[in-house]
Amino acid sequence: MSFDLSIPGQLGMALLPEVVLTVGAMLLLLGAAWGKETPARARTIGTLGIALSVVTIAVVVWMWMSGAKATPGIIAVDSFRWGADLVILLATIIAIALGIDYARVEQLVSGETYVLVLLASAGMMLLTSARDLIIVFLGIELMSIAVYVLAGVNRRSAKAAEASLKYFLLGAFSTGFLLYGIALIYGATGSTDLATIGTKVTGATIATAPMLLVGTALLLVGFGFKVAAVPFHMWTPDVYEGAPTPITAYMAAAVKAAAFAALFRVWREAFPGALASWHLGLWWLAVLTMVVGNLVALVQKNIKRMLAYSSIAHAGYLLVAVVSNNQLGSAAFLFYVLAYTLATMGAFGVVIAVGEPGERHQQLSDFAGLWTVRPWLAAAMAVFMLALLGFPIAGGMGFFAKWYVLQAALDAAHPETALAVVLVLTSVLSAGYYLAVVMVMFMRPRSADAPPLRPVRAPTFLVVYASAIVLLFFGIFPAGFLGAARMSVPTMAAAPASSPPTAIARR
Repeated sequence: MSFDLSIPGQLGMALLPEVVLTVGAMLLLLGAAWGKETPARARTIGTLGIALSVVTIAVVVWMWMSGAKATPGIIAVDSFRWGADLVILLATIIAIALGIDYARVEQLVSGETYVLVLLASAGMMLLTSARDLIIVFLGIELMSIAVYVLAGVNRRSAKAAEASLKYFLLGAFSTGFLLYGIALIYGATGSTDLATIGTKVTGATIATAPMLLVGTALLLVGFGFKVAAVPFHMWTPDVYEGAPTPITAYMAAAVKAAAFAALFRVWREAFPGALASWHLGLWWLAVLTMVVGNLVALVQKNIKRMLAYSSIAHAGYLLVAVVSNNQLGSAAFLFYVLAYTLATMGAFGVVIAVGEPGERHQQLSDFAGLWTVRPWLAAAMAVFMLALLGFPIAGGMGFFAKWYVLQAALDAAHPETALAVVLVLTSVLSAGYYLAVVMVMFMRPRSADAPPLRPVRAPTFLVVYASAIVLLFFGIFPAGFLGAARMSVPTMAAAPASSPPTAIARR
């Protein structure tokens, strides 16, 4: 199956997964808006949202298995896009499932919440397919506007309102950097097409032109905000703590995965010829993100803030794969982001199971003695913490994820040995807060005045235990998924025929 992206109808077919998800979300929006808001109606919309996500997964798998490809154009039709889409849709299903349980506890009746999750996911999928900087901007904005609202969807919570406002203000600020960067890159190269930019930058004096260098730096700042890289991370802990927990899980996993997928494609296709210009800045960005994320996480007592700084640290690990600038780095990204999504969203599922209405009981001390009252819940949380740590066997999938990122760094054209050392040392440092959670659950007695835990309802139960089982399975048998990840790398599109051929255009 081959698409000619210059024909509007075939371009629409190449965007079929996004079209299915968006049209379905708009129909669900009509169902959510008509009639009286009730918990039953909201649960129905959420259940239909999960079904729609499953249908979209089927469309993605069908296009992937049918070997869909396309002529060079504004979107990519390759296995890297399909792999990233599947991770995003998995995170969407988990977020909606957790949201159904959370809404029951918090007595929220707004079905539009699930529609916004679906629309944000449509923006993320557009972002992962973008092969033009204008499409990158459209994807980021569709994703971001929906997530700004989702962060404050619990209108009775002052913290949620504060989180939404902070995220909106800093998100709009970062969008300004992104747009200025795109404008300067267009001014330097005369195009927003990634392949054309790559062709003009490679082997030409334009690679060191001040306009291109400043534009690239501003583009990196814009992406830095979206992936929560240091020093552009200041919004992350407050927004993650204040937002409803299912939305926090969604932001920590899906938003990060989509932004990194776009970053990989942009840097691999548009700027390989300017490697000497951007490499050092990205190198220090990765180091600062790994060090600061892990150091600050050590002193956190609130579990959501700890997981927020944990997500910052993992952004640093993924930046190592970006710095590596090779195909192995792209494959390692897909394996890593799946392991990270399952572990992070599973951990937030446990937070929902342990918490009480009003986002109470989210301190680390509230997990004391969890083993004695909910042994299987404590065991699942231990799997998630060990996976995020990268511990072998129990957290095996996380271990292999970091191992493949290390391999990508060491197999780079100029081996990133120092960066690999920093990754290992900061991973060891992270044991201080991941193992602290395990220690509290298994080795500290439960307080006598601790309230009894609520029964774990079916949606959260399925999310927590299914995530733990998948992590354990792929931790023991990683070869199958790794093989798929190795084949799921961004294809290097050729520039339009009017552009002079270069090494990068022929690759």
